[in-house]
Amino acid sequence: MLKKIATVVTLLVMSGFFNVLADVLKIRDDAPASYVVQKGDTLWDISALYLNEPWLWPQLWQMNPQVDNPHLIYPGDTLTLTYDAQGKPRLMVNDNVKRLSPTARKTMKGGDAISTLPLSMIRHYLTFEQALTEEQIAALPYILGSNANVKNSVNDHIIYAKGVLESGASYGVYRKGKPYVDIDDGTVLGFETKLMATARAFRPGRAATEESPTEAASLNVLSVKREIKQGDRLMPALEGQALPAFFIMQKPDFEIDGRIIDTTSNLRESSKWDIVVLNRGGLNELKAGHMLGIYRNSPLVIDGKNGPVYVEDANKLQKAMKNFGDDTIQLPREKVGELMVFKVAERLSFAIITKTQQPIRVGDTIANL
Repeated sequence: MLKKIATVVTLLVMSGFFNVLADVLKIRDDAPASYVVQKGDTLWDISALYLNEPWLWPQLWQMNPQVDNPHLIYPGDTLTLTYDAQGKPRLMVNDNVKRLSPTARKTMKGGDAISTLPLSMIRHYLTFEQALTEEQIAALPYILGSNANVKNSVNDHIIYAKGVLESGASYGVYRKGKPYVDIDDGTVLGFETKLMATARAFRPGRAATEESPTEAASLNVLSVKREIKQGDRLMPALEGQALPAFFIMQKPDFEIDGRIIDTTSNLRESSKWDIVVLNRGGLNELKAGHMLGIYRNSPLVIDGKNGPVYVEDANKLQKAMKNFGDDTIQLPREKVGELMVFKVAERLSFAIITKTQQPIRVGDTIANL
């Protein structure tokens, strides 16, 4: 049931991403007075019961001094909707059930408490972006044009798409971006697929048959991040967006060895809480929550007759010949940071840097901690 509710509000979620400054915390008319937390629920799911804009969930919880860490709620907890002296809404764990106290639970769990990373730390970036193959992108419905006879569509336009859509369903409008290239062998692992806008279908469209021609699907544009162009692709609003409210951070129980191949900042160096792209994904058994180390090779040293020198300090002849003989020593690689995988595609994944000893660079190695 919660998933259905989350689907209904997804368009509003994405719309709010573009208009965060105008957000006002308003409780839904059909919000329950209390709710018992179910297994599999997330803070996002629960907040969607109470808010038309569930991306505002931190406000709903942070106003509550009792639940100072809402990630510690558990299945079986009873949540009650109350209002403070200023009339601001807040969710509270039922005071009458002491065993549900977050503080008591932390004591009971002791050293076994689950380490988490809140979605709020990373939701500003890849909550909506995708990494798709060229074949996946080509198979998506695409924009034919709009009712305004313009190449770039904006809010309040009706747009038309080739493909069969679900009437009343919410869709994200995406555009193919840069390729993600494996720097080890030059293989294209997928393409950045960027969210441009959100829309809701009101005519489903129809594929061509012997009896009738193709009929375009029709959608109302509801929010725009960038102008919609002919050829942009459509995906169901929730597809690829099922990020949990918090992540169980764990080490993989298998060996992993890969590289950072790109960043989202397009800067030369990255730091804590920046997003990086890895050349390993679902095919390599990576999962959201996997913690990995970031490593960098120390420089090569030539230990020649005149003493050790770095390769860059070698003489011109040595550099030209690229032959340093048996005097070459590769110094050990060292850990320069840590990251957590949070979104996994088939052949690549996205990770957030959680710790750094040095600035992180494209080309750095990722491996087990």
